[in-house]
Amino acid sequence: MDCEAARIKMVDNQIRTTDVTSHSVLTAFLTVQRELFVPEKSRALAYVDNDIEIAPASDGKPARFLMEPSPLAKLLQLAAITNDDSVLDVGCGTGYASALLSMLAGSVVALECDEALAAEARKNLSGYANVSVVTGPLELGHAAGAPYDLIFVNGSVEEVPAALFEQLAEGGRLVTVQGYGNAARAAIFVKERGAVSENVFFNASIKPLPGFAKARQFVF
Repeated sequence: MDCEAARIKMVDNQIRTTDVTSHSVLTAFLTVQRELFVPEKSRALAYVDNDIEIAPASDGKPARFLMEPSPLAKLLQLAAITNDDSVLDVGCGTGYASALLSMLAGSVVALECDEALAAEARKNLSGYANVSVVTGPLELGHAAGAPYDLIFVNGSVEEVPAALFEQLAEGGRLVTVQGYGNAARAAIFVKERGAVSENVFFNASIKPLPGFAKARQFVF
């Protein structure tokens, strides 16, 4: 497979056609080699417009996926990232979104809860000097690196925990997809004067991240 040609086709046919016009976002997708962030058996599928499994379900843990290119690009554009931003990438998986973020932001902390995926991300991101990979529960964020100008949640969630909002800098943004399936919506939260406001934008059906389900309440 001609990966360079496939990358150009991905950008032209999957990303530009979904109203992504940010030059920096388009350049990042044209530059980062997506095929290096998927399992070797799936490399022929690296540029299809679909989620790609990067870790199977096991021991009660859900399967993990590399987000399909078009919603990922739309979310990165929504984040309006600058090269002064300090970013936390929640649920970095094998590191693909972190690599894209590294080209847009000043520094990136890539957080992963799965040790095997974190090890893969460290290997894949070894050439990205402004990215560091850390491990821990995704819903707790990474307080040691806070505050962040942007927290990018790399999957859908049922709710955003307070711990992540607490790690936002004043004026900071948190970008995520809330809800599951076709009812899910992309949202950006902004922290101003200690309070967080929310704006909802477009529908985005993407795979969920573990650890973000609402606590279930008993009904008597």
